Amino acid sequence: MKTAWELALERSGGALNELDGKQKAAVAEVDRVCKAKLAEMKLAYADKLKKHTNHADIEQLKDDMAVERASIMSKAERDKEKIRNGKGCQG
Repeated sequence: MKTAWELALERSGGALNELDGKQKAAVAEVDRVCKAKLAEMKLAYADKLKKHTNHADIEQLKDDMAVERASIMSKAERDKEKIRNGKGCQG
């Protein structure tokens, strides 16, 4: 089964085959870590949301969650780009 990244590369005419096995494995690891961090974040915010009844507090938590999600996704994309460019990942 292809990852979303692989499907996107195919659609855009990208050159997935130019990545060697180590790079593909590293990109897959970045995806795995990203998914794990997103799952942790969702669980943490779900607990926080259950504790609040004030609409303003709930909206603020949802905004915070969106910002944190974007940050996690952005970092993953930067790390994958470093791998694709042969520069490795800085953690």
